[in-house]
Amino acid sequence: MLLLAIESSCDETAAAVLADGVILLSSVVDSQIQIHSPYGGIVPELASRRHIETIYPVVNEALKQAGISLNQLDAIAVTQGPGLVGSLLIGMSFAKALAYVRNIPCIGVDHMAGHLLSIFLGQNHPSFPYIALAASGGHSSIYLVNDPVSYELLGQTRDDAAGEAFDKVAKLLGLGYPGGPIIAETASKGAPPGVFPRIGCIGKPSRSAFELKSADAFIHLSCSSAAFDNLSPSSLYLGLFSSAITAPNPRPPIRSRKEGRSESGSNDP
Repeated sequence: MLLLAIESSCDETAAAVLADGVILLSSVVDSQIQIHSPYGGIVPELASRRHIETIYPVVNEALKQAGISLNQLDAIAVTQGPGLVGSLLIGMSFAKALAYVRNIPCIGVDHMAGHLLSIFLGQNHPSFPYIALAASGGHSSIYLVNDPVSYELLGQTRDDAAGEAFDKVAKLLGLGYPGGPIIAETASKGAPPGVFPRIGCIGKPSRSAFELKSADAFIHLSCSSAAFDNLSPSSLYLGLFSSAITAPNPRPPIRSRKEGRSESGSNDP
């Protein structure tokens, strides 16, 4: 079975061809970093316009690299959400049109399900059930994956995913976009003593708060600029911030499903 997969949920246009569901024959991705970099983040309308320009050449290149033609496809899979509405519309419309012309199935795939099951494309993969962390998009989420079609959300951030927190702080410091690689490189140049303020879970312990760390970073940068005198672009500060984002929360964010309590023993307020 040959499957064409199309992804356009955010700022990248991607297409891949799979054989028998697990053998990756090709994978082509068009990045939009240069388009969004001047704004310090993704501009939805610009993302949608770029998808219109690139989706045909990306799909065509994926078929070419796989060594197959459109007539050999058995089905088409496409991201149906969550994501940017305009971006999703481009991918869905293109996939539906191809499927209609070829008279083959068009299968809408949940974005998060794609993340949770992508590990099965590799040689080593877990057995069901397993715990998975999805750290992309608008939220960082932890899921219990019971089987290929059954997932249970255990906990998630209130607003920002880890990547968004890095992007926001990089923008505050004028370091560029995307923020993750820049902060990692800058932070590695410092040897930070001390600890960046860590915010424990507020309210339901099943939620963690990267967005509060972004806000805390803004407060520190606004009120404590003297603390960074004689430092390279805040390498000391970014070392502390990076550590706070990537290190485990002192209060585990997963609640026991049976007891309705957090693993640390705290009850919901």
